[in-house]
Amino acid sequence: MSRNYFDSTFLPPLREVIRSNNLSSRNSYGQHFLLDINLIRRIVKNAGNLVGETVIEIGPGPGGLTRGLLEVAEKVIVIERDHRFSNALQQLAIKSNGRLEVIIGDATQIFLKEVISSNRTAKIVSNLPYNAGTKILIHWLRDLSRINSMTLMFQKEVAERITARSGNKSYGRLSILSQWLCHTQKLFNVPASAFVPAPKVISSLITLKPRTSKIFPAKFSALEAVTRATFGQRRKMLKSSLKTLIECPEIILHDTEIDTTMRAEQISIEKYCAIARNYAKIHSTDLN
Repeated sequence: MSRNYFDSTFLPPLREVIRSNNLSSRNSYGQHFLLDINLIRRIVKNAGNLVGETVIEIGPGPGGLTRGLLEVAEKVIVIERDHRFSNALQQLAIKSNGRLEVIIGDATQIFLKEVISSNRTAKIVSNLPYNAGTKILIHWLRDLSRINSMTLMFQKEVAERITARSGNKSYGRLSILSQWLCHTQKLFNVPASAFVPAPKVISSLITLKPRTSKIFPAKFSALEAVTRATFGQRRKMLKSSLKTLIECPEIILHDTEIDTTMRAEQISIEKYCAIARNYAKIHSTDLN
């Protein structure tokens, strides 16, 4: 099977696609487009070997990153919430010889098992919309069974929250949920000038590779609830922040050998999972 499935050099420039389809970014969707083919190919390269793979992209917009993915992947599935981009993406699908599938819909409402055949997994490569990236990631973390890897662009601040370790000021709920289920790594920063329109912040590309098994046992819903409570009041001691969730948090903290005066960012993933297990025992009927 040839490595060169698709040659994007024969396509009209992305700026021309945007102009001819009367497209523009919308702040309400957190849209910032990647048009630099060299940067696009760097992102694709950092996603690993995509030859023969099914790749999913969220928020393709006019299809800049999509073009780079089609150059190497066997199949690309794009999910775009903004119907204005449908025509441009369908035009690209026609030129892909059936290797691009376009889905117009909300990625947070679409389950990957609905778009990937039962015997396949996919790699996700996306420049995620700024205002929905965190929500989309948590949606995927709930079921990683069809995901081989994720290479994602976030605002730098969000990327640091995903990859931060305990004790770091960026460490939080997103760090714990992501690292509990995945190996995470920050790859490189991307300046605001690389996007159209330019955002007010730096962006970062990161990878998340699902672990073969959870590093510590816990229910997702329980761990999510515990971390939401503690980091929702991160300046408070655990014995205070957990009272919004547990009537007598001192008992659970004592059982897990955690100092009740510690604060949220001081607690390891292992200890959070222990708290979540004890919380689940008490509130099993409230958790799925």
